[in-house]
Parts: sequence; structure tokens; C-alpha cells
Amino acid sequence: MWWLLPTAVLAGVGEVLGWSARLWSSHNPLLNTPFLMQISTTIIAPTPLAAANFVTLGIIINRLGDHYSRLSTRWYTIIFCTVDIISLVIQAVGGGLASSANTLDGANNGAHIMLGGIVLQLVSLVVYVTCALEFYLRFLKDRPIREISTSNAEKGEIKRPMDTRMMIMMGGLAFSSLCLFIRAVYRTIELAGGWDGRIISTELYFNVLDGAMVTLAIYTLNFAHPGLLLSKVPSSFLMQLE
Repeated sequence: MWWLLPTAVLAGVGEVLGWSARLWSSHNPLLNTPFLMQISTTIIAPTPLAAANFVTLGIIINRLGDHYSRLSTRWYTIIFCTVDIISLVIQAVGGGLASSANTLDGANNGAHIMLGGIVLQLVSLVVYVTCALEFYLRFLKDRPIREISTSNAEKGEIKRPMDTRMMIMMGGLAFSSLCLFIRAVYRTIELAGGWDGRIISTELYFNVLDGAMVTLAIYTLNFAHPGLLLSKVPSSFLMQLE
């Protein structure tokens, strides 16, 4: 599953760099380089991980029947991953401005831009969770949004069964998405309070609501791995992504 490399793996590498920079900075608080690294990477790195969840859900929808989904699997991936990339760019620009600023006003301007990227990511996560929940409920109740094509109906693909592996994958995906949602809410509140706010200056909040949430999301994707649990994915869906 090549798409895990520019999404989940990239997010993991970014998190390792960011937290390594925090460790470096704790030993040398006055150094500028680790400070710049941790500001940029810890806020940007989880964004590709959300894209991995978007693609995973698209594959699940394709497996179980996209006639239960509000969007087709192809458009689902295109829309949410595009928004995710835009959010990533906005956060990167804001992080760059904030980390390179020489004044508090300049740093605050960068934080405001980063806040816009985080809010966009939070909104996309809310819409994503809403669409996923609707799909799941419609699948359970067998209430498709649109009729299945005649050719697929003749093949007995009106409603595909949900096996144990699929249930584990959906449970892992739900938990991972919840962790990223909690992290996005925390980051939104943190940046909204400015650089001198109580939340951003309390390390425990950052460790639990950012670091721990992203760690849990990444480990969940390792234990509930799409490559193992979704190994019967039709090749047609991955060809659409290419």
C-alpha cells in the first residue's frame, strides 16, 4: 500500500523530528534551531496522518459498497485529501513565519495563519466523521443512498458482508480519527490563546492532548494495519488513486 509512505510514514518521521527537537531544546533552551524545528514539525506532522485515514475509509467504502456513501470512493479521497494538503500548506506557511519572526507581533501573525490551517483541518475532520458515520449506519440498516448498478446486482454485490478483519479495521480507524480530532481541538484552543496563553505554556496539556493523541493514532494504524486487514481490496480502487 504505497499511499502509506506519503501519509502515515511521513507523519511518523515528522513527529520523531519534532519531539527530538523538543528534547534537544530542553538541554539547550537558548538555541534557535531546535526551537524552529519543534514549532514547525509538531504542528504540521499529524496532517498527513489524517490523509491516511481518509484513504483508508475510501477503501472500506469501496469494499462494503459505495452506494451507501454520500460520495463515491474516488471523490471522497480527492476532496478530503485536497483539503488536507491545503491545510498542510497553510500550517507550513504559518509555522515558517512564526518560527522566523523577530517580534511578538510577527510570531502572532504566524500563529494566526497556523490557526487557520488547524481550523480547516478540524472542519474537514468533522465532515469526514459525519460522512463515515452516515455510511456506517446506512450499511447496517441496508438503506443505500442510490441504487446499485444492474451489473453489480447480478454479481450479488448488493450488500457485501463485514467480516472480523473489517470490523477491527473500522474500530481502529474510528479510534485513530478520534485521537486526531482531540488533537485538532486542543491545537485550535492553544493557538487561539496566543503565545503567552495559559494553555500553550502548560506542557502537560501538550504532552497529553497532542503528543499522546498522535502517538496513539500512529500505533493504532500499526496494529490495525490496512495492509493486513484490507488485503482483499480490488485493484480497481488503487488504480483510481493513481
